[in-house]
Amino acid sequence: MRVPVHYRWGFAALVFLPSAGAAQSPAAPPTALLPGAPVLELPVRCRIGAECFVQNYVDADPGPGMQDFACGRLTYDGHKGTDFRLPDLEAMRRGVAVVAAAPGTVARVRDGMEDVSIRQSGGAPAGREAGNAVVVDHGNGWETQYSHLKRGSIAVRPGDRVEAGTPLAEVGLSGNTEFPHVDFGIRHDGHTLDPYTGKEAGTGEAPSCAVDQGAADHEDAPMPAGTLWSDTARRTLAYRPSALLGAGLAPEAPKAEVARDGGYGGKPLPANAPTLGVWAELMGGRKGDRVTLEVTGPDGRRLSRNEGAVPRPLAVLFFGTEVKKQAAGSWPPGPYRVTVTLRHGDETVFREERRVELR
Repeated sequence: MRVPVHYRWGFAALVFLPSAGAAQSPAAPPTALLPGAPVLELPVRCRIGAECFVQNYVDADPGPGMQDFACGRLTYDGHKGTDFRLPDLEAMRRGVAVVAAAPGTVARVRDGMEDVSIRQSGGAPAGREAGNAVVVDHGNGWETQYSHLKRGSIAVRPGDRVEAGTPLAEVGLSGNTEFPHVDFGIRHDGHTLDPYTGKEAGTGEAPSCAVDQGAADHEDAPMPAGTLWSDTARRTLAYRPSALLGAGLAPEAPKAEVARDGGYGGKPLPANAPTLGVWAELMGGRKGDRVTLEVTGPDGRRLSRNEGAVPRPLAVLFFGTEVKKQAAGSWPPGPYRVTVTLRHGDETVFREERRVELR
């Protein structure tokens, strides 16, 4: 049985807060890691790959195409930040701290913009696309910016001194975005850089790729020599082309909007539910990938196995279908296992399990 698949591209715009007295013609950008460049720690307080994920990288393709530093497609044309996303809106409501990536002084802040998807708002006013944001000045022309922050969560003011790890705000949904995340950007003398390579965004040549970027296996791509990330940050930021954002069971035919709100997670389901749905949401689907969803009951028997294919490279995919009841009456109470497997060719990219209790 094929699994219905819903596709979408994540969208987030990083428009820097204006700097008072900024030069009209910035000086030439650095071509290599310069003395005085900040050493960057993680700008979010969450476990990468489990509680939060890198959804988009800086676009390394200077032309109309798109390509991240590892020759993958986790970016979009012209993107100049690194998007650290949460799996759903419930995680945002619980609160995930955004912290300073390096020591510095708070230069500018903006707050008061509502946390709402661009699909509902239609877009932020011109010049406010980054939503609620904080800019930290690190000296010697270096600044970092933290965008799309949760309204009312900003904990610093201009002039405040911060250290690496100082809480600035919380991950939000303000400005032009459709998923909760912080868009982290770094610039030097007005030029935006990719923190993974230390190179200016959108200039020079795109990374050289030995294979087609839409089908390549980029797992464990090495961090470039010019990276601005600290040794500690590098260990948690290993490149992953795909990840499981969430999976589980639902007391209905699964709806993507409910799953993205966190409506199917964290609580037992009624054993007398007339329908039992299984769902999974993934990021970074590549052409030719195959996704398998399996449901195992409390007695260890497999209740369903469904498979779907990814027709083209996609940023986010939602898979959902219903589990056929084996007999009349309630579902057997107890722990159910949902196993999600992503395969790229003959390789298993990941195989992860989620447990859901029925009572």
